Amino acid sequence: MNDGLTPVRLPANQPPRFYRGGAAIAALRGDEPKEFGPEDWVASCTTLHGERADGLTTLPDGTLLRDAVASAPGNWLGDAHVRAYGADTALLVKLLDAGQRLPVHCHPSDEFAAAHYGSRYGKTEAWIVVGAEEGSTVHIGFAEDRDADTVADWVARQDSAAMLEALNPVRVSTGDTVFVPAGVPHAIGAGIFIVELQQPTDLSVTLEWQGFLDDEAGAHLGIGFEKALGCVDRHGWAHRLDELVHRGPATGDLLDQPDFFRAERLTGGAALDASFGVLVVLDGTGVLHTEKAGDIPLEKGDTFAVPHAAGESTVDGDVAAIRCRPPVS
Repeated sequence: MNDGLTPVRLPANQPPRFYRGGAAIAALRGDEPKEFGPEDWVASCTTLHGERADGLTTLPDGTLLRDAVASAPGNWLGDAHVRAYGADTALLVKLLDAGQRLPVHCHPSDEFAAAHYGSRYGKTEAWIVVGAEEGSTVHIGFAEDRDADTVADWVARQDSAAMLEALNPVRVSTGDTVFVPAGVPHAIGAGIFIVELQQPTDLSVTLEWQGFLDDEAGAHLGIGFEKALGCVDRHGWAHRLDELVHRGPATGDLLDQPDFFRAERLTGGAALDASFGVLVVLDGTGVLHTEKAGDIPLEKGDTFAVPHAAGESTVDGDVAAIRCRPPVS
């Protein structure tokens, strides 16, 4: 079993999803595209909701990453992280390529998830836009305050037009980042390719489920909409979108949400502290020089799980990458 001493190059991990996409993931990795392969769950110790194994990352030696981390948590995660979170990466990273508009949905907070879904984590998330067709749009947060009865009525009637119109449309371009706190309703538009960081669950309350999901139960995850809609942030966001959307491109820190996750854009010359991290190589070639695990070649399309035990490192070469990290411990 992998002992968590050396960075591990990861194969693609594309569990079945209900929407189309994935061409950009295939192009990045040099793979054949799948019609319904819009998400690559990178270094995942998280399963699809209600599933036993779908979503989990299998390492090249056949071991589940989840099991490898459990067998050597200090090596993989560092002692401070283990004290705070146990043998749990506390992070899920995805490559997400939307081949169609996603439905209007939101995610529960930690408190709501604990009370109603028996989960330690809710699902705050963030998107780093790494590719976008011209005019690409996300819809995020209600533009103005909405009362509970109005939202419940939209959901009961499955009024997609009303739900989408109530959200703030935001044009995005490569390099932008979007922070999505738990509860904030949102929909990603077609033609957008993102690196997504999120808390490690698959909990989504799908307000606009008709035409996307097989049944209503999958939309509220079995607790009924009367309860599930209690997780929706109904506040207006039109005048504070700058809290959510940040324009790029940039190097260095892209996301610094210490309670949830962190991300940096790396180029040659970057110096990195010791940390568990998920590395996504977006372009070029280079080398990750690690303090304790030697030199690791980097190439466009590579994804790595980098253990804390590899030590400090530097990046060399004409390469562009994103390092994703768990919350601060």
